[in-house]
Amino acid sequence: MSSNTHSGPGPTALNPAGPSALVESLFPPGVAAAELCTPGDPALLDPEEALIVARAVPKRAGEFAAGRLCARSALARFGIGSFAVRVAPDRQPLWPAGLVGSITHTQGFCAAVIGEHARFVGLGLDTEKADAVSPNLWPSICVAEELAWIASLPAGERTRAATLVFAAKEAFYKCQYPSTSEWLSFSDVRIVPLDWAMLQGSFQIEARRALGVFAAAPRPLRAAYRFHEEFVTAGVALVRESD
Repeated sequence: MSSNTHSGPGPTALNPAGPSALVESLFPPGVAAAELCTPGDPALLDPEEALIVARAVPKRAGEFAAGRLCARSALARFGIGSFAVRVAPDRQPLWPAGLVGSITHTQGFCAAVIGEHARFVGLGLDTEKADAVSPNLWPSICVAEELAWIASLPAGERTRAATLVFAAKEAFYKCQYPSTSEWLSFSDVRIVPLDWAMLQGSFQIEARRALGVFAAAPRPLRAAYRFHEEFVTAGVALVRESD
């Protein structure tokens, strides 16, 4: 029996994470997503997952547990029951064979999205508090064109726009890393909002240097975002090209 399947009380207890239409709306058809708006209970973790945060502070343990519970709910949509989502040495989630996915968690919102590897090269998901990126951080996150776009907006929209840029770049990084193992800086890509709105819209990701991920996907890449409650969530999918 595989060492990361278990039938203990943690994995079989009632999972508070449920399907997320919001997150699924950010991706092409074929993904399964789940969300949870409260910290997760570490007691519900698989024993192997619990070991990862055995010495973590309660806040970290609750966020981690929420992410794994969301992952568990999404995996169930693919017919996968007890599966410990462990971490690789580089801290990436280790998904079941044949699947790719992404997890995001911030205070008050956690989600996971999963898809079949035969359909997706990678999936990336990131949620931030919509006012999280203060002006002093903009120059370290944004390239010149992004800063010019932010400056062109009404003052009340600028922090939200800068946070979208940050979330979009984080989602793209999560999407491409599992297939490339390539570390990126914020200056390696440019985010171009295609239909900026204070609720939802799409954006384009343009590479500013040669990136390995674009060997397996068209460039530039189009993705989606949504503002909800006090958050902004960005989703990026690399769809595998048909033969």
